[in-house]
Amino acid sequence: MPKRRREETDPSAGQPKAEPAPPAEGGATFVDTPDQLTTSDGQESCLKISSWNVDGLRAWVKKNGLEWVGLESPDVLCLQEIKCTEKQVPAAMKEMVDYPHQYWSSSKSKEGYSGVAILCKAEPLNVTYGIGVEEHDGEGRLITVEMEKCYVVSVYVPNSGRGLVRLDYRQAWDGALRGYLEGLQSRKPLVLCGDLNVAHDDIDLKNPKTNRKSAGFTPQERQGLDQLLGLGLVDTFRHLHPSLPHAYTFWTYMGNCRAKNVGWRLDYLLLSRSLLPRLCDSKIRTKIMGSDHCPVTLLLAL
Repeated sequence: MPKRRREETDPSAGQPKAEPAPPAEGGATFVDTPDQLTTSDGQESCLKISSWNVDGLRAWVKKNGLEWVGLESPDVLCLQEIKCTEKQVPAAMKEMVDYPHQYWSSSKSKEGYSGVAILCKAEPLNVTYGIGVEEHDGEGRLITVEMEKCYVVSVYVPNSGRGLVRLDYRQAWDGALRGYLEGLQSRKPLVLCGDLNVAHDDIDLKNPKTNRKSAGFTPQERQGLDQLLGLGLVDTFRHLHPSLPHAYTFWTYMGNCRAKNVGWRLDYLLLSRSLLPRLCDSKIRTKIMGSDHCPVTLLLAL
């Protein structure tokens, strides 16, 4: 990410929802409403997937991250930017009885950098690491688990960097990711979870005008997300809340930005369009602390 920076059951679930009144002048708040637990045709949620860029797993555990996991109790937990190897994962996490199936991927070339994980309550059918392109698989940025009815992918997309020094690499990575996901979708629907390191539209960050040349909001990165969605993937939060402002998932530690809600929406829950009828809700848990990102949660009747 750029380092500068519960709804009661109703018959409209799975469809774009009416937006609440805007905040009072000078306000920039976002409220995590009660979870919608059914689809538009009344199917009950039975699969919960959560994703969180923890900005260092070991520090996150010390900040009581596992307490939230216990309370949220997702069936599948996707983590990004763990910044450790599997051998360095804290014992408290390894010993979580509700998550006996744990899969870890870390950077091969740079210690304490990048890394992703997926933890599952039920054993997946299959697990794969990376996207199958050697150039892009050395930084531990993607894990895929195959469940009975869908794939779940945990991804940490590369940051273009200060001065956009990695923008060319980022564009190549985005292209390789699209090719990988297209192959998955040809076999089974998918859910893509993680830090995509891009704010898609002006509504997805506090200060769009001053960040058009900043990593995470360049035309190239935004076009990359357009192309990803062009595969037939849906941004579940924006599907349900197409015009809801001030909904961010990342805030730099500098300048008291989180308290002021000066943030970016960098963390996404995308799913194959064929799964939309099974969508109950897509949540941003803004009140949950422990990282410079907050967790996001997807509720599906699947």
